Amino acid sequence: MGRAAALGGGGGGAPRWLPWLGLCFWAAGAAAGRGTDNSEVLPESIPSAPGTLPHFIEEPDDAYIIKSNPIALRCKARPAMQIFFKCNGEWVHQNEHVSEESLDESSGLKVREVFINVTRQQVEDFHGPEDYWCQCVAWSHLGTSKSRKASVRIAYLRKNFEQDPQGREVPIEGMIVLHCRPPEGVPAAEVEWLKNEEPIDSEQDENIDTRADHNLIIRQARLSDSGNYTCMAANIVAKRRSLSATVVVYVNGGWSSWTEWSACNVRCGRGWQKRSRTCTNPAPLNGGAFCEGMSVQKITCTSLCPVDGSWEVWSEWSVCSPECEHLRIRECTAPAPRNGGKFCEGLSQESENCTDGLCILDKKPLHEIKPQRWSRRGIESASDIALYSGLGAAVVAVAVLVIGVTLYRRSQSDYGVDVIDSSALTGGFQTFNFKTVRQGNSLLLNSAMQPDLTVSRTYSGPICLQDPLDKELMTESSLFNPLSDIKVKVQSSFMVSLGVSERAEYHGKNHSRTFPHGNNHSFSTMHPRNKTPYIQNLSSLPTRTELRTTGVFGHLGGRLVMPNTGVSLLIPHGAIPEENSWEIYMSINQGEPSLQSDGSEVLLSPEVTCGPPDMIVTTPFALTIPHCADVSSEHWNIHLKKRTQQGKWEEVMSVEDESTSCYCLLDPFACHVLLDSFGTYALTGEPITDCAVKQLKVAVFGCMSCNSLDYNLRVYCVDNTPCAFQEVVSDERHQGGQLLEEPKLLHFQGNTFSLQISVLDIPPFLWRIKPFTACQEVPFSRVWCSNRQPLHCAFSLERYTPTTTQLSCKICIRQLKGHEQILQVQTSILESEREAITFFAQEDSTFPAQTGPKAFKIPYSIRQRICATFDTPNAKGKDWQMLAQKNSINRNLSYFATQSSPSAVILNLWEARHQHDGDLDSLACALEEIGRTHTKLSNISESQLDEADFNYSRQNGL
Repeated sequence: MGRAAALGGGGGGAPRWLPWLGLCFWAAGAAAGRGTDNSEVLPESIPSAPGTLPHFIEEPDDAYIIKSNPIALRCKARPAMQIFFKCNGEWVHQNEHVSEESLDESSGLKVREVFINVTRQQVEDFHGPEDYWCQCVAWSHLGTSKSRKASVRIAYLRKNFEQDPQGREVPIEGMIVLHCRPPEGVPAAEVEWLKNEEPIDSEQDENIDTRADHNLIIRQARLSDSGNYTCMAANIVAKRRSLSATVVVYVNGGWSSWTEWSACNVRCGRGWQKRSRTCTNPAPLNGGAFCEGMSVQKITCTSLCPVDGSWEVWSEWSVCSPECEHLRIRECTAPAPRNGGKFCEGLSQESENCTDGLCILDKKPLHEIKPQRWSRRGIESASDIALYSGLGAAVVAVAVLVIGVTLYRRSQSDYGVDVIDSSALTGGFQTFNFKTVRQGNSLLLNSAMQPDLTVSRTYSGPICLQDPLDKELMTESSLFNPLSDIKVKVQSSFMVSLGVSERAEYHGKNHSRTFPHGNNHSFSTMHPRNKTPYIQNLSSLPTRTELRTTGVFGHLGGRLVMPNTGVSLLIPHGAIPEENSWEIYMSINQGEPSLQSDGSEVLLSPEVTCGPPDMIVTTPFALTIPHCADVSSEHWNIHLKKRTQQGKWEEVMSVEDESTSCYCLLDPFACHVLLDSFGTYALTGEPITDCAVKQLKVAVFGCMSCNSLDYNLRVYCVDNTPCAFQEVVSDERHQGGQLLEEPKLLHFQGNTFSLQISVLDIPPFLWRIKPFTACQEVPFSRVWCSNRQPLHCAFSLERYTPTTTQLSCKICIRQLKGHEQILQVQTSILESEREAITFFAQEDSTFPAQTGPKAFKIPYSIRQRICATFDTPNAKGKDWQMLAQKNSINRNLSYFATQSSPSAVILNLWEARHQHDGDLDSLACALEEIGRTHTKLSNISESQLDEADFNYSRQNGL
């Protein structure tokens, strides 16, 4: 009883040992083990005793078991004689309690604190209708008090989100809502949003709200809101990351304001004006839709042409006046000058003696004139006759002297030509008068040949010939091969520099020539006795008309290529209906161009014909035409023209215009045109400024002359198109010429300055050049408007001794106040020792016609997948627009919108542009950047390609 009293504390009233009697019974029952039902061992209440009921200072809190770590539950009460835990309706064993006692100094009451540990195994073993719970029960003298129930749960967080945020593509200022449902967990996970791995603070940005059921709401999308968004879920156990959602804020393009109307393109007459606008207000961003509508508008304009005045016919003579004169007048009214035209030149009034001097003479009547006056007039008339007779005799004497000097010079000439040297004044220009060589010249191959004395050739100007056939005029061979029906008359280019207009006339018989199958042209050649290559006679070279190739194509399509010309034709798959086939041809006009330039317009490409003209295609085909313009919209206005059946040329479109009938894509060296009708096409250019540039290819060829000591150099300046250079190469092959240096590119500006060609650094003791021929100049107009005719200048070098076999010199081609190129010649004049230089850096396919899948770089199965992917519309328009932009097709997108499969037409254009390189890597990169496909085209093996083609052929019954 003493231990009970000591433990119980003071207080009167009921016997103090009663509570402890109950505790002893409880202790005895507890000693028997917690396995027995001891819920009734301790009564819920103990008989009251004097004092205060226990008050809980600290009650147990809800707790979570993390992994396998136990948790501790605490209770603290005062005054309390004893505190025990009760879990799930059962008392916790005394041994599992840890208790501490203390004294509250302010009240003097005893404070007891008790805590227990709850393990994960205990919680998992409990299977009740509610969560595992524990409660504290505290005793004092007056009775018991119970704490709140504290639940104990096992904490966890599942791995997978119930809903991951999805990517969005929204227009600017639109609303963005990203949904996120975190994984199931205990306790419930808290959600945090990341943008590009950086936390989002909605309190600092009023435009963002993250409070609504874990969702992220952006009220008005800004460009800066584009990025990768991630939902982060976390509780006391773990953190989980959702899949990233890509948000793209795109901007649809908007048109800028129209520019002012341009000036009329013609000075007078009917022309056109245009104005333009750009898709920059705003510019499409992040895959936004391109502007719809036309970027260029044209209207017709009419400017009044100035009309120069012209005289009416003279009026009748007036009545004879007392002064023996009569008058007549005329007016400038036929027509009168208007719109700034010039006034008539000349006099508007004319007078003359109306009696031929018989009316008045020295103010005296006619009958008063003395006879001696008339005799004096007769003497004066006789003296005038003598004066004129003397002048005539002097002219005859001078003519005889000139003829004598000419005959003397011809007797001393070794070449049978008369040379009047004016190069000292003209800086290298000479005037040549070529005449038929007299009989008996020692240079003739056959002295018995009788020349035709009725033919003469006059060539005035520099030794620079427009056509390669004219080079015979520079050699002895042409002098004893007379040409009937040919007259050549060229005014000196030196006179052009003095302000005299340049005129050229050429009359002769055309020699027709056709090439039905290929380019195997036959030429007749002459060989002198020394076996050196001989320049052909001008009359022996037929005129080229065209290059031509053909192929038979069906539903599978294919490609038709003109080798080494840069001209090709792509027939897409499906362009020709099934069970049909056509023989398609393609030709290049190599004769005189039928397209005559108007005004400042320049022909920039060959005239290409494809046919048959009555063939109908269901899908646009791609025609590739090379050009020689240095592409710049600031300096050139380039047009595509087509020849009508009547032979006239009509403009199809300007390259910069918007059109739904055809499409032009201008690359640096070629133009790719999408067309739906066959015909004859060509590119022309109208220079807008003096900075417009034509690209010329300059090359030097050499061959031995008929004189064994002479060596001829021919420098060509032709349009930088493969077909123009091929024509030069063909000529030189048949004349024995050899390419001495790799051709180079010359940028020729439209600034009206001429072209100068000169030979420099000739070895002085080994070679010599004929006097005053080392520098030659070509007028600007002959280079700028060459109409694809090969322009070349010839130089003749002479060896001092036959032992000299090596030639080294420089040839400078430069435009005055323009670009310059140097050709370094270092060669052997002996054909056996000369190193061959390739004519073309890249040879086209030896098979001009390729049909079926092998003609295309993209396999048909891959092509079908691309079209199916990008032809499908989405929220912001057609995905083919992104495909076009990634392939540098940013203009005239309305043309593709009218096609049944825009992606297929874009891929056809890609095939035409990459017929040589077949750069599938660039196409694969473009597709990956768009994000719609990750197919690596470049990794497709040859076996896969063959298998795809085989399967495709089986599907189509091939």
